[in-house]
Amino acid sequence: MHRFIVLTILLSLTLADGGSIGVNYGRIANNLPSAVKVVHLLKSQGLTRVKVYDTDPAVLRALSGSGIRVTVDLPNQQLFAAAKAPSFASSWVERNVAAYYPHTQIEAIAVGNEVFVDPHNTTKFLVPAMKNIQKALTKHNLDKDIKVSSPIALSALANSYPSSAGSFRPELVEPVFKPMLDFLRETGSYLMVNVYPFFAYESNADVISLDYALFRDNPGVVDPGNGLRYYNLFDAQIDAVFSALSALKYDDVKIVVTETGWPSKGDSNEVGASVDNAAAYNGNLVRKILTAGGTPLRPKADLIVFLFALFNENQKPGPTSERNFGLFYPDERRVYNVPLTTEELKDYHDRPAPVSGGGQQKGTPAPAPVVSGGVSKSTTGNTWCVANPDADKVKLQAALDFACGEGGADCRPIQRGSTCYDPNTLVAHASFAFNSYYQKQSRKGGSCYFGGTSYVVTQEPKYGSCEFPTGY
Repeated sequence: MHRFIVLTILLSLTLADGGSIGVNYGRIANNLPSAVKVVHLLKSQGLTRVKVYDTDPAVLRALSGSGIRVTVDLPNQQLFAAAKAPSFASSWVERNVAAYYPHTQIEAIAVGNEVFVDPHNTTKFLVPAMKNIQKALTKHNLDKDIKVSSPIALSALANSYPSSAGSFRPELVEPVFKPMLDFLRETGSYLMVNVYPFFAYESNADVISLDYALFRDNPGVVDPGNGLRYYNLFDAQIDAVFSALSALKYDDVKIVVTETGWPSKGDSNEVGASVDNAAAYNGNLVRKILTAGGTPLRPKADLIVFLFALFNENQKPGPTSERNFGLFYPDERRVYNVPLTTEELKDYHDRPAPVSGGGQQKGTPAPAPVVSGGVSKSTTGNTWCVANPDADKVKLQAALDFACGEGGADCRPIQRGSTCYDPNTLVAHASFAFNSYYQKQSRKGGSCYFGGTSYVVTQEPKYGSCEFPTGY
């Protein structure tokens, strides 16, 4: 998810057996406190790291002498210049980094943000821009003190379920990922990753239990590839990235989770967006990271995780949820109680899972077949479930991943080389997977929903020569 003109703050909450928690502070609003007041807020909350998604002089000056370590950002729109002109990169570093360091304790530079989904098609400029920024740091003798990286969205993965099958999109591997990962390895940096279990849940509430998404008690899901049992969606998503790195033989490259969060409010169709769920997700995530920071695949990873966001931002475009990811209101009151220090963590107790929002009661299995709002059809007569070709592609991919995963759909025919692999399109593959799940559920009302990315038809769908089953 793109975050423009955003600050990201790390909390200094490192325990011996855990990782560190961060929180993003966005400024797409017209009612936020001044940068000076924000720095006071950060210090009052015990926050010692901040990541700025621009290089606003007012913010960098406010942070000067604060003792808060800072990560700054080179925006996507400047990637072309930074890639094509080493002189631009050098000048940018001189004006926006060297001019403030070390009084403002800049420790990293994020080159772009979710570049692979940038509508301006800046992907090919990413690695050259990173290399030129690194050279500029070397010129100023700052390369040993300041790291260079770039946040990727989970959509950079071709496969994310099961976690053991995690892989990067094949068209990005040779031109982008391998040179970028070589760069990260050579410079001792890390891969920045943005993950949002909320969006996966909201799009697949009929397949994923709310407890699984919120780190609450549930039976878990066994990964058939590695035999590990996952008790939350966050771990599963992160391990998919670790598996993708391992598949390319970059096991030594670390991960920093630069964005994750849950909205406290959403539109009527944004399943799961509520104050209770936001408090549960963020609170339980903090507890998990600080007490056992790794994942089932990498139990000693001690992850650094940045919560999104510090404030609700009233000028963000998009659905209501986009303006309600904040931990604080603009007047600095908390939206809900969530631990931000180790002392607060000692007294933190999550409340029972709410029944509303399309989730299941505490203790039910992660796969869940029915959600309110689904299309209801009689089980008599032939009907099929197909993907909506106008659905958001990110949501559609997430729905396909979970249909073939927790949903238990038979997706073998759409694997490469199998009978229904062609046409190799997202809509065709999703339609086959959705229909497999729908038929296995005996075409029950609600079993063709997938977060609104599918619908029932009464004529057999045709994708190439592939035949769609009508029952099991």
